[in-house]
Amino acid sequence: MASRRRFSKAFKRQVVEEYLAGSVTQAQLARRYDISPHLIIQWRKHYAAGRLVDHSHDTAQEERIKELERMVGRLTMENELLKKAVQHTLQERKEQSSIISGPGSRRSNGGAR
Repeated sequence: MASRRRFSKAFKRQVVEEYLAGSVTQAQLARRYDISPHLIIQWRKHYAAGRLVDHSHDTAQEERIKELERMVGRLTMENELLKKAVQHTLQERKEQSSIISGPGSRRSNGGAR
């Protein structure tokens, strides 16, 4: 009895994507790769369900997403800090420039002219 062949997820994905591209028929693919046409149908179902995805690529993307989320969090905190600093500076300037002692008020030089 012949032993069962094992196919990688990458190979299965390649065959299904070739079929979905529409350049070849299912029967042509089956003959080219010496596999059953029914196998291609099964692989198409697995592909549609997302089971032919390479998980090592996914983990790299997940790590990148986590890194970007941390960066967004840090930048959000910095942005909030800068907003508070601007508000604080504006409040200090407002308190320092009152009507009586503001930078625009000048002392008289000794009476009316």
